[in-house]
Amino acid sequence: MRYQEAMETLSACGLGALVTAEDGKILSVNETGDRLLHGDGRLQGTRLQDIAEPLCEESDQPVYASVVFGEYLLRCPTPELADLPEHCRMVVFREATNDACHDMLIGVLNQISEPVILCDAQCRIYLLNDAAVKMDSIVTQDVLGENITNVYRSRDGSELMVPEVIREKRPNINKRQYYTTRYGKNVDIVCNNFPIVQNGQVLGGFSVMEDWSAIDSLHKQIIDLQDKLVNRTSAGRHKTKSALSAKFTFEDIICISPAMSNVIAQCKRVAKNDSSVMIYGETGTGKEMFAQSIHNASNRADGPFLAINCAAIPENLLESLLFGTEKGAYTGAEHRPGLFEQANTGTLLLDEINSMNINLQSKLLRVLQDGIIRRVGGSSEIHVDVRVLSNINVPPSQAIAENKLRRDLFYRLGVVNISVPPLRNRREDIALLAKHFIMQCNKKLVRNVRNIDGATLERFQAYSWPGNVRELQHAIEHAMNVLPDEASMITPDYIPDLIASSSGAAGAEQAQTVPSASSLSGAIHDMERQTICKVLRETGGNISEAARILKISRQNLQYRIKRYKIDIAALLTGTIPQW
Repeated sequence: MRYQEAMETLSACGLGALVTAEDGKILSVNETGDRLLHGDGRLQGTRLQDIAEPLCEESDQPVYASVVFGEYLLRCPTPELADLPEHCRMVVFREATNDACHDMLIGVLNQISEPVILCDAQCRIYLLNDAAVKMDSIVTQDVLGENITNVYRSRDGSELMVPEVIREKRPNINKRQYYTTRYGKNVDIVCNNFPIVQNGQVLGGFSVMEDWSAIDSLHKQIIDLQDKLVNRTSAGRHKTKSALSAKFTFEDIICISPAMSNVIAQCKRVAKNDSSVMIYGETGTGKEMFAQSIHNASNRADGPFLAINCAAIPENLLESLLFGTEKGAYTGAEHRPGLFEQANTGTLLLDEINSMNINLQSKLLRVLQDGIIRRVGGSSEIHVDVRVLSNINVPPSQAIAENKLRRDLFYRLGVVNISVPPLRNRREDIALLAKHFIMQCNKKLVRNVRNIDGATLERFQAYSWPGNVRELQHAIEHAMNVLPDEASMITPDYIPDLIASSSGAAGAEQAQTVPSASSLSGAIHDMERQTICKVLRETGGNISEAARILKISRQNLQYRIKRYKIDIAALLTGTIPQW
């Protein structure tokens, strides 16, 4: 197509188009372009940079050009043209005031503290703001376009409020609701719900929510503080909660994957008693978060929580820190209580217990069995009431085989064994974790980044994450430090080189190294692939519906479809090859 014909065609379609010389001067402009730029026929010979500089930029992300107050233009793809003069280029653009207003309102909604959910007239989810993402542990992309009743289920049998206000066309204010997300998270809210009506037509509805569980927790804290104040006044003595406390609770553990949800449920049950717990997980999986959460959910929550890294302290100093010292025990020794005494009535976490010297491990047995310690250099026995939790970053059986963990100590410390899955085994959590870390970094770095883009998510899904959640957190913080100030999305250009360069190869390697069905792991993969194929056939290739039935996220299902090289079109026509 000749460029002059193309400009006329684009104008008829409501698109502005102009041709610029190498120095940026406008050579010609179509009728729509002249109108959108308010040129009044005087644009020829003017530099485009002086009128709407952002239109000169070529970017994968939307770049708005403000022409007058409240009016915005957006650059569009340029068609292939055969006769465009040498050193000239065509710029195509359209009116985008509504797009810019939409993005600005999204930015506003993401900054407010109240969770907001917005649906269209058919009750399909259109938006969850950042506060709602945090409260519900749901990423908008996972549920976008799905009916709200497929994502949330009322726990008391009542109807969800948004569909009701859309149907009745009137608000419902100050309503208490209990619901469960399809990922299994229970939420307790108070909400104000409104229909969106324009000229008698219902366009949708939205709910502004408040997390009632947080408010309820504050009420309980106030009551507890009042009780403590009364007790302190009546007893005539100072009594406060120890300053040595754990800050994390189970609510702080971000997940939607069944693997992590099962671990959290197990830990909540374990927290109710005083049995010793050994938590196994690779570096960066969040073992200490689980330990602190167990403490805060136990009847020792008002007691102290102390943690010590057994790998970071020499053996002789570690013994003194654990059991305390008496003056004169060695040169410079003072009369000082150890961590077991300081943690009395509370919890002590022994981090990386497999790094503790074998000889010192034997000295732990008595305190674990009888609750009795003896300070270094002391002769008297001291009774302590401490719950001991321990972390280990290798399988306990491996640590025992390598003589890094005494078998008898393992039986004492590992009355209950918890295994935290690595990030590569819970890939459906990656998008949610990334969003969570972005929200954290927005506050820390005073940024306004919205999310990661699709290409970045694909690289994250393909990467093996040897550093697990901690590595993902650092990758997000790295990207937000190097991201241009005006950018609102994290693209692959800004993630660490190791992830950007390794992810494609890692994904290909994973696809090529799926175990054969003759091995146990291969049989499991074969069964997983067959199950996915079966559900995709039943849903007619609908990935969102298949993900809901399989109880995994849409991104996780897409990752597995790529991993197993499932051709959905061939699957539906019955021509897909069998393993």
